Amino acid sequence: MKAVCMCLGVHLPYSPKWYWPVEGFSGVPEMDRYFDRNHIFSRLLKTGRELLRLNDFFLESIERGGSYAFDLSGPFLEQCRWDPELLESIRELAESKKVEFTGGCCYHSLSALYPDLSGFREEVMVYSEMLRELLGVNPVTFVNTELLYTERVDSILADMGFRCLIAEGSRNIMDGCDPVRVFENGLPTLLRHINLSEDLELRFSEKSWEGYPLIPDKFADWIAGIEGDILTLYLNYTSLCLHHRNKSMIADFIRTFPETLKSRGIEMITPSEAVNRFSPVKLPTLGTEQTIRYGMHNAIGNHAQQLYLRELVRIGEELAEIKEKPNYQKLKQVFGYLQQSEILFSMGPENTREGYERAVNYYSILSDLRRAVLEERV
Repeated sequence: MKAVCMCLGVHLPYSPKWYWPVEGFSGVPEMDRYFDRNHIFSRLLKTGRELLRLNDFFLESIERGGSYAFDLSGPFLEQCRWDPELLESIRELAESKKVEFTGGCCYHSLSALYPDLSGFREEVMVYSEMLRELLGVNPVTFVNTELLYTERVDSILADMGFRCLIAEGSRNIMDGCDPVRVFENGLPTLLRHINLSEDLELRFSEKSWEGYPLIPDKFADWIAGIEGDILTLYLNYTSLCLHHRNKSMIADFIRTFPETLKSRGIEMITPSEAVNRFSPVKLPTLGTEQTIRYGMHNAIGNHAQQLYLRELVRIGEELAEIKEKPNYQKLKQVFGYLQQSEILFSMGPENTREGYERAVNYYSILSDLRRAVLEERV
């Protein structure tokens, strides 16, 4: 292996409330009607301290030769406005030339699956502006929500100035290949190596795992033994917080990993550096398949999820008809956060009973929102 690209996803969702209107639907919906902001703020206070420590570990890793990409969700960045210390810590990362911040969907939605992609384009534009405002960076690499890949958006992203895409390296996409190249596409594409990513993200603290303890030398040897140009790792940042909370050796791993790779002739580079350095290889399935982290069946695999997605599409179309109305922006914000991927995933086939209970709750919220949108049209 010649190089490693490590991308770190940071997302804290806006958690919906259990909502059932005792006296019927009425009034213009507010964020606090549907979302538990007390819980959201309390979680940020706790998790934010852990993220600060983790940021310090990565700053030290960067000083030792590390390069990283950060995929910060829109809901997370909005919450950072409540925590100036955390936001300043992220800005320190942004000042490093060894860190790249990726573009994405503002509301962490699956709007790339909607029939009309104008909402997707708008979300990407709003999020890019948020990055410029808060961190002073202009993204050139795109990571769709939950590493979603659909070739429908390639031309849109290219027209918006993106030069690279990171997506899930699932079996149906890889078609027997290994995700160790830059792949030729409308946008040059890097695909996540699922097994090695999850060794770090999920299994690092498991003492019963045959790979435990996962020290940098062992992990670097695994990577060195793979033939290819670029290995792409994508990890949830909060999972690394959990490893640290469990008093694992994750801090030492982060600090020393770049030097360990270098000792084996492997460099850490950012996604945009990877697509500039390595020649792309054709992968025909990128033109015919869709994929998402944990599988499309977990996102839109049952009737409840498909119905929710259709309702989102319908409300989005109705919202587009009231752009000149006084309450449009307020309704649009609520609608945006109701598109978060967690809502769809929580109704998935692996959460059969609880998933359908949640579905009833979410449909109640959507009904109230749609009622308000339709009343605004009058």
